Amino acid sequence: MRKLISSGSYLENPIGFSRACRIGGQIAISGTAPISEGKTAFIGDVYGQTKLCLDIAVAALKEAGGHLPDVIRTRIMLVDIKRWEDAARAHGELFSDIRPACTFVEVKGFIDFNWLVEIEMDAVVSES
Repeated sequence: MRKLISSGSYLENPIGFSRACRIGGQIAISGTAPISEGKTAFIGDVYGQTKLCLDIAVAALKEAGGHLPDVIRTRIMLVDIKRWEDAARAHGELFSDIRPACTFVEVKGFIDFNWLVEIEMDAVVSES
C-alpha cells in the first residue's frame, strides 16, 4: 500500500511530489527546504535552516509511521560546502546516537536562491 504525506508546501502540486512516500516499511522523504508559513526562513543562517529542514522531515517521518531510529540515510545538500559544519552541528544534535548513513554535497543552487540547504531522508520501519 502506498501512503503519501503532504507538508502543505506551495510547491507540491505544481511539481507533483509528496513530502514523503511510504510503501511497506520503506519511507522516502523528499528534498526538504527551509520553508515556514510559505516563505524562506532563517535567511543567511545554515544552522537555522538545517534545523528547520530536519524538523519538517521528522514530522513527515512520524506522520508516515516512522521514528528517528528508523532513519538509515540522510543527504545534506548545501550551496556552500565551506559551511558544512553549521549543518553538521544541527544534524548531530538529532542523530548523534542513531548515526544513519549521511552524505554532504555541494550543489549549484536551489529553486529559491535564499535556500542554503535541502535535506533528504530515508527510513525503514519494521513491519512486525
